[in-house]
Amino acid sequence: MNFFRGVIGGQAAGPQPSGAETIQKLCDRVASSTLLEDRRDAVRALKSLSKKYRMEVGTQAMDHLINILQTDRSDSEILGYALDTLYNIICNDEEEEQDESEDENAQKQADDLGALFTDKFIQDPEHVTLLLTLLEEFDFHVRWPGVKLLTALLKNQGVQLQGVILVSPMGVSRLMDLLADSREVIRNDGLLLLQQLTKGNAAIQKIVAFENAFERLLDIITEEGSSDGGIVVEDCLLLLLNLLKNNSSNQNFFKEGSYIQRMKPWFEVGDDNSGWSAQKVTNLHLMLQLVRVMVSPVNSPGATSSCQKSMYQCGLLQQLCTILMATGVPADILTETINTVSEVIRGSQVNQDYFASVNAPSNPPRPAIVVLLMSMVNERQPFVLRCAVLYCFQCFLYKNQKGQGEIVATLLPSTIDANSISAGQLLCGGLFSADSLSNWCAAVALAHALQDNLTQKEQLLRVQLATSLGKPPVSLLQQCTNILSQGDKIIRRGSKVQTRVGLLMLLCTWISNCPIAVTHFLHNQENVPFLTAQISENLGEDERLVQGLCALLLGICIYYNDNSLENYTKEKLKQLIEKRIGKENFVEKLGFITKHELYSRAAQKPQPVFPSPEQMLFDHEFTKLVKELEGVITKAVHKSSEEEKKEEEVKKTLEQHDNIVTQYKELIREQDSQIQELKEQVASMTSQNEQKQATITQQLSQIQQHKDQYNILKLKLGKENQSQSNSQGDVSQVNGLQTEELIQLKEEVEELRKQHTLLQTQLDDKDALINTLRSEAAQTAEGSAGGSENTELLKELEALRSQVQSQSTEINQLQTEREELLRRAEAGSSDVVHSSDGSLDTAKMAELESRLAAQMTETERLKEETKSLSGSRADLEQQLASATSTVAILQTEKAKLQTEVQESKKEQDDLLMLLADQDQKIHSLKQKLKDLGETVEDEDDLDAREQTDDDEEEEEEEEDED
Repeated sequence: MNFFRGVIGGQAAGPQPSGAETIQKLCDRVASSTLLEDRRDAVRALKSLSKKYRMEVGTQAMDHLINILQTDRSDSEILGYALDTLYNIICNDEEEEQDESEDENAQKQADDLGALFTDKFIQDPEHVTLLLTLLEEFDFHVRWPGVKLLTALLKNQGVQLQGVILVSPMGVSRLMDLLADSREVIRNDGLLLLQQLTKGNAAIQKIVAFENAFERLLDIITEEGSSDGGIVVEDCLLLLLNLLKNNSSNQNFFKEGSYIQRMKPWFEVGDDNSGWSAQKVTNLHLMLQLVRVMVSPVNSPGATSSCQKSMYQCGLLQQLCTILMATGVPADILTETINTVSEVIRGSQVNQDYFASVNAPSNPPRPAIVVLLMSMVNERQPFVLRCAVLYCFQCFLYKNQKGQGEIVATLLPSTIDANSISAGQLLCGGLFSADSLSNWCAAVALAHALQDNLTQKEQLLRVQLATSLGKPPVSLLQQCTNILSQGDKIIRRGSKVQTRVGLLMLLCTWISNCPIAVTHFLHNQENVPFLTAQISENLGEDERLVQGLCALLLGICIYYNDNSLENYTKEKLKQLIEKRIGKENFVEKLGFITKHELYSRAAQKPQPVFPSPEQMLFDHEFTKLVKELEGVITKAVHKSSEEEKKEEEVKKTLEQHDNIVTQYKELIREQDSQIQELKEQVASMTSQNEQKQATITQQLSQIQQHKDQYNILKLKLGKENQSQSNSQGDVSQVNGLQTEELIQLKEEVEELRKQHTLLQTQLDDKDALINTLRSEAAQTAEGSAGGSENTELLKELEALRSQVQSQSTEINQLQTEREELLRRAEAGSSDVVHSSDGSLDTAKMAELESRLAAQMTETERLKEETKSLSGSRADLEQQLASATSTVAILQTEKAKLQTEVQESKKEQDDLLMLLADQDQKIHSLKQKLKDLGETVEDEDDLDAREQTDDDEEEEEEEEDED
């Protein structure tokens, strides 16, 4: 203990040991001390020396510290000291702060030191597994240093550590539990740890996402105040960006989990947007980037379209447009919002239509597109903002022929409104302004209004411009060529490379794939000489790009020439190139475009991102046009007239073949539709046939029933005719049933008469009683003492009256029933008399015979219909024969596919057998190693070791207590 007092508490007498000697003694103490308190003090001393003597502590003490983590798991204090010491020797942050004023070599040496100790630590993957296990400890002094240590390891050797954590059981899940820790320090450092863990590893990103990371992160962002939150919100957003960027699986999971809807409240801004904090700007910038990740043009078209649809339906696009038109929003947030809106509407017709309907809150209201274009052609606006507006305009017109038509329509004479500023007027103003950047932006924007739209290319030829007073108007196409070719003030104003490149890109886009526009361009006699002169000259490095674009424009005039102008047919233009320029020189100048250093940068992504305005030369869509046309123009220039004729013949032949194939395709489609209709007809006729058969069966059964009834009646009629000569008694025997009914009726009448007599007697008795009571009531009313008895008698009298009334009602009902029974009895007797004639049976016979004849007629008609249906069914079966053969072919192909599936299943079974053999071999090799005396740790051995460690810890605790 005196030694520790000397190291920690104060200086001892005599010569002082060096740092390396002190660290060696401390390491020996850690390794040899049996008391936990001595080891704890030694580790504490190593921690205090670890920053100053980083190399010595890392070299000598790392193994002892790792051993402490393995053996002293029961003491959280010593674990915390050991973890802090390991963090100090592995982390480079402190060294970076100290070495800010030193040279780069010292800084590099410090970084190498951290990487060296990190490599040493992760040489054994069990060390990382041990560290992950320690993170399950809830004790703050263990968990927090463990999180920091693992973060430092990931910073130094992220790829190797990611591989170890990925294969570690429940490794990622243990780290995800840090987000649920109630202590904010651990939760926030857990966010930093997950940021390092998810960098560049798609597999870990997927595991983290499916561990409910999106739900937890969004909850933390909401709890911390969304965009108004602090650095924790920024860390959550950075982690979300790591999980979603370039990971289509996580993006789909984010969308399917309805997490896009939860992003909408982030962008709710108030009327007063002044005084935004730097943290809020950073948070909102990251939130906008998160939206862009979901709809990035590099994503698959289907996923992007689905996310765009969700953003419109949940109101996120509307919220972004509100920020776009709000006042007081910081410039960088406004720029990023414009870029975000651009990608949300890109290629989505519904979103593009909504954006076209957005108006700025001005007086009078102006469309948002017009307000944005005003910023784009205003040279006082920031460069990045103008680039963002151009990108927004390009995305609005991308695959949007309706929007392209609306923009071009604002330039046509019939739709120009002198009282309002339109998009077309702004583009024309920017196209011919003195600012070269405005010229370029307006030219590219107008080119996007014509992209892949032949109709609008032809419509734009109608646009007329008034150049000056007293001069006739000129077309827009001619004015663009005038700026390029004439030598007055216009050319000096447009002599900058950026302006000329923009105009040449517009002209190339305009006349490509549009023979009418090519004819209009060639109709100006000055254009072709100007282009040939530009191409043939030997100009400087800056002018090479202009020469290449002029060569491209001339090549388009050759390739899309319909030979309508005699002076400028394809052949004459090629002869002109050969004489004045030379074919090889022409092709070389054409290649200047793709060889330019800015060409490849613009071809990478649609968004125009340039470090400075001078480097803003190429448009992304134009690079695709150059890639498409360069090869065909080169071939067109080198082809002779004979080759062209042959090609035209081949084209005609191919067109004929294509027409024939198209006709056959249409014929096959028609036949398919006819077969489908015939199948439907067969199905309907089959069902109708079944219904008819059922009806026939039912009617046959009814006919049989009528025949049976007819035979029975015929027998009855024969018997009645034989009994007509007999007496009336025989008639009554034939109608015995009616006689019995008559006897019963008579008995009922007699019984009713008896009841009536009895009721009449009771009624007389009641009347006599009522009279008696009345007389008694009159006598008692005269006396003074009979008040109460009189009241009771009156009540009894009223009861009797009601009883009499009910009985009278009952008597009336019985009389009515009696009369009805008598009437029925008389009717029954008259029927008996008439039945003796036999005329009723004759009438019934006639009626039955007529019904039978009608049924027979109906049966014959149904049989005829059945025959006709059977004929049509046979025809349909013949027509279905061809369809059946097609089905047989498909079934054969299906059988082949099933055979292939069976073969693949057999191969999988063979692979499983091979894997089983490999497992058996591994097991046998492990057994051999064990037999040879090598240590091979299985899961059972690890469990036994942990149990032994626990027993030793318990014994040590008991010794400490003693």
